[in-house]
Amino acid sequence: MSLNQKTIKNEINYKGIGLHSGREVTLKLIPANPNHGIVFKRIDLDKDNLVIPNFANVTNTSLNTTVSNEAGVSVSTIEHLFGALFGMGIDNVLIEIDNEEVPILDGSAKEFVKKIIDTGLEESATPIKIIKINKLVEFKEGTRSIKIEPSKLSLDIDFEIKFQNKIIGTQQNKIKVYEDNLSDVFNSRTFCLYEDIETIKKHGLAKGGSLDNAIVVKDEEILNDSGLRNEKEFVNHKILDCIGDLYTSGYRIIGNVTCSQGGHYLTNQLLRKVFENNENFSIIEIKQKNLPHTLINKNILKSIA
Repeated sequence: MSLNQKTIKNEINYKGIGLHSGREVTLKLIPANPNHGIVFKRIDLDKDNLVIPNFANVTNTSLNTTVSNEAGVSVSTIEHLFGALFGMGIDNVLIEIDNEEVPILDGSAKEFVKKIIDTGLEESATPIKIIKINKLVEFKEGTRSIKIEPSKLSLDIDFEIKFQNKIIGTQQNKIKVYEDNLSDVFNSRTFCLYEDIETIKKHGLAKGGSLDNAIVVKDEEILNDSGLRNEKEFVNHKILDCIGDLYTSGYRIIGNVTCSQGGHYLTNQLLRKVFENNENFSIIEIKQKNLPHTLINKNILKSIA
């Protein structure tokens, strides 16, 4: 009855456009053996096409998380998919992708999670490994900050955002990743301010952005006809990003995360600080059965629409 490594039962296919590239992309999740981990394979390339999504391989954190291999081959906007894989307890999968960017779909992790639930998980006989935080580690940049500290058995994320815009304003939420219902987090979409769109596009980004895959806020109005999916959708999306970025550690984590005004850059810098000193963490193989949860949130199986 140990907590064993999991993969998906069958292949899963997704198709859409890249939020920043604007290009059509097909992505396939393929079951993988224990200890395979999560690996990207760029099937549009003939060589140097494997990319390991590790925090040390993160090469860009501007409006998305991008990972690259030594040959410079990249996969970008991995964070929503990784949030889904983390939350669903998937340890091993090969991700085939025919372009440089993971499809944005509806701007959340909802479709990733739904198809994983529909397909089901395959449990192996190999115990999982987890990262246990042993010491407080923090990273600050101006008024922005993030820290992680020891926890007995949980991963708690306490996240705060602060915007001048009255619609977004200051929002805070705290979740227990392994125990709470994560449906609101999975369903929360990426967002931006209307006045920032022109600048973002001048930098060659958001070529595939639309009201179908992002919340757009203009002054005191949400431009999307359907409005918000939950009352804390803005901060919940940041929590989704944080979960996904934390999974570039390679394993699920036991620790308490507190973040104010953070994003991809702060989370990546935090992981780099954690792993620069072996005293900060332990990697533990879980063989006992006396944990109060299974490091996979079962509530979502009932709640993702």
